[in-house]
Amino acid sequence: MNGREILKDKKRIVIKIGSSSLTHKETGNLNLNKLEKLVRVLCDLRNQGKDVVLVSSGAIAVGRRILGLKEKPVEISKKQACASIGQASLMTVYQKLFSEYHQVTSQVLITKNVMINDLSRKNACNTFEELLNYGVIPVVNENDTVSTYEIEFGEFGDNDHLSAIVAALIGADLLILLSDIDGLFTDDPNTNKEAKFIDIVPEITEEYLNMGKSTSKSNVGTGGMSAKISAARIATDSGADMIIANGEDVEIIDRIVSGEKLGTLFLSHKNIDFSLIDYLAE
Repeated sequence: MNGREILKDKKRIVIKIGSSSLTHKETGNLNLNKLEKLVRVLCDLRNQGKDVVLVSSGAIAVGRRILGLKEKPVEISKKQACASIGQASLMTVYQKLFSEYHQVTSQVLITKNVMINDLSRKNACNTFEELLNYGVIPVVNENDTVSTYEIEFGEFGDNDHLSAIVAALIGADLLILLSDIDGLFTDDPNTNKEAKFIDIVPEITEEYLNMGKSTSKSNVGTGGMSAKISAARIATDSGADMIIANGEDVEIIDRIVSGEKLGTLFLSHKNIDFSLIDYLAE
């Protein structure tokens, strides 16, 4: 018994994958082999009768490669142009791959303004419910093409924050954040060899919050550990367990849901006074 058996019974799962996990380090181009494996794993979860939502970064990274830009654009307008081009290309790839397994998918683009507005938030929730009722796997991303706040200040923390908000919105019981690190450590393991891995977090205290780092070693992603811990606070307060795990091998998703001891597990402790708007207003 490793304490992970509870993950076998999860029924509604949100999975977030970042830009660095979707692209080749050498070129920044999409890693099609990994994408195909990811889609297969998600379809198999759906075949098990689980509701699945994918929160996928990568639009700006893909768009920048299509335009031949070697570095991240700095100007907001250029980022938005990359997002517009990249989102269409990325979604085309997803739909093609999902169709190979006869799985219907959809695109859901969200901004913070949509989530703050009571009516828009309710409509978004209703849309997710209908999609999941039909057995669809929604692919979610920030709407970087029209939003300047999120794209400039990283309001959703490279989709970490967004994925937790989506998990809370739809009443998910598990959130998996795939990253370029094995989980939460006492310090940055890339710079401190004495950093110790943390297997389980029963409750998010100030000590854990202070372990978060605001930087990312990737030149395609923007979210650091601080964003992931912030996401964990939202997810666990809403009633969902959360896992931070290494997305190098996307088949880790299946192993996590099968109860293997992988990544850092943040245990849920549903707050009876939980209100999503309180987190959105921060």
